[in-house]
Amino acid sequence: MDVMETMDTKKKSNTIRAFLKKKKWVTGDCTVSFLAAGEYNENYLVTATGNHAYVFRINHGSQLGLDDQVTYEFNVLDAVYPSGVTPRPLYHDPSPEEFDGGVLLMVYLPGRPLRYPDDTRHAAEVFAAIHALKPDNRLIVQSNPVLDIAAESHELLTRFPRHPLTEEQGKLFELHNIIQKKGQSMREEFQSEQMCMVNTEVNSHNFIIDDEGNRAYLVDWEKAVISHRYQDLGHFLTPTTTLWKGNYIYSADEKTEFIREYESILKTGIPLDELRGKTRLLERTIILRGLSWCYMAWYEYTRSDRKLQNHHTFNTIQNYLADIDWFLREDVV
Repeated sequence: MDVMETMDTKKKSNTIRAFLKKKKWVTGDCTVSFLAAGEYNENYLVTATGNHAYVFRINHGSQLGLDDQVTYEFNVLDAVYPSGVTPRPLYHDPSPEEFDGGVLLMVYLPGRPLRYPDDTRHAAEVFAAIHALKPDNRLIVQSNPVLDIAAESHELLTRFPRHPLTEEQGKLFELHNIIQKKGQSMREEFQSEQMCMVNTEVNSHNFIIDDEGNRAYLVDWEKAVISHRYQDLGHFLTPTTTLWKGNYIYSADEKTEFIREYESILKTGIPLDELRGKTRLLERTIILRGLSWCYMAWYEYTRSDRKLQNHHTFNTIQNYLADIDWFLREDVV
């Protein structure tokens, strides 16, 4: 179960039910059951009178370093909802007395996670729909994704000065320096290109494929920003993403075909070679960020005061760090 073992989910469900009734966010009777937990959120399924279904989300932290993560996420969902491929946000409360974090209620979208490589075109369709939207000024802006992600990675690598994995840290600092130099040399190229709203965390379980397999949605928007399309394209294709829960690695030809499909839908007018080249650079950059996060999270997971514990996540963190030399090879992307 993707939730810390000490969590009393039955008691939490009763608290959620009472909260929803008090706030009048849901009318009539409802049932509440645990749905899933990520690194910084718990999610509960709310089934209400009239066969209406919602997700009640409890926040426990912010990857963006925000004091009010829930309001930001609500605004993001409001901004991307016109795409037709994201859940509709309904209500939020940044400081409810019943919970130790902000809460959010959104419409539940039933379905299954994305499957590599069968649903690759669905992902291209989702990205095209989102990237076609006009950027919303309520979102954080990352104008140079390479330098911004490199800076984020540096913070992750230096967060805990007494971290014992010094060899892994040294290897990641070497990649960080390479990525930072590349970001500086590419600064003008990124500045000349129009930005869009990007999710930045597009693993297979953040996609929902409907029961008929005809439509796809992207449901987790806690770390969205305004930046360049390559953040989503690169994150989707890079092996730190596809191996996380999908146990899959895209071939070079499959990656090129995915970019071709994306361009055929959105029609950006950007040459395929340029789309692929910038996506490849972001793949490499996101490998740096992913492994830097694993390095940081390993320290947190080996301490007893972490609020959410996910055994699958910790095992994957350990595996990634054990295979760090493979991930850092230039031919991986």
